[in-house]
Amino acid sequence: MSELERLILLGPRVPRELLRRYRMRYLAPTLLLGLAALLLFVSVFLPYWDLTLRAPQYPKGLKAQIYINRVVGDVDEIDILNHYIGMRSLKAAALLERSLSVLLIVGVALLVFAATVVHNPWAALLALPALVYPLLFLGDLYFWLRNYGMNLDPKAPLSGAIKPFIPPLFGEGKIGQFSTTAALDTGFYLAVAASVLILVGLYFHRRAYKPLLEEWEHLLREHLLRMEEGPTWAVEEETLCEEQPGR
Repeated sequence: MSELERLILLGPRVPRELLRRYRMRYLAPTLLLGLAALLLFVSVFLPYWDLTLRAPQYPKGLKAQIYINRVVGDVDEIDILNHYIGMRSLKAAALLERSLSVLLIVGVALLVFAATVVHNPWAALLALPALVYPLLFLGDLYFWLRNYGMNLDPKAPLSGAIKPFIPPLFGEGKIGQFSTTAALDTGFYLAVAASVLILVGLYFHRRAYKPLLEEWEHLLREHLLRMEEGPTWAVEEETLCEEQPGR
């Protein structure tokens, strides 16, 4: 990759003098985006969603925790109860998403980390998947809850007593003699915190690097105009790179 191509892809470098005088200006977006990437990575190991089911025969309730790649807790007992109303096993939900989730989240976190070395608008594009990830998770979770609740097995023992329904994404719900409580958990909140950090980090990123980028683009336009005027004004791309702001 040539120096000019590197500048186009990664943006202008911070002059040493500016870095010494305004160190926190350029360090802030790196720290914020780096912390966001770390929170996303840590969220892989924590539950995103909890479900508690209460029934007369289970006074203490049955609990299931949803991680991005597995379901843990009283899953077998809940599946037995769900069988009576015609609902499929929790273990069979979102198999594709769960099989790819860890790799996808780690990849998204690495994209955010890569944004720390990009000093142009490409940084926002790199961080976009992580920014919208919490909404995508909620959308996928709602899809599976609706899919399970609206497609009950008509041959189930209690199929006549339970009509198709949509289990709640949050809060309380009631299914026949069973009551449920659904709540978001630590992993999801870390993903949301990462999105907030990304928004703040991109604000400081734009504030720090936009002036450098505008000055470099101004130099680029001047060189292009000179090249159009004739061969006497032609310059090599190394000359342009040497004249980037503050170098």
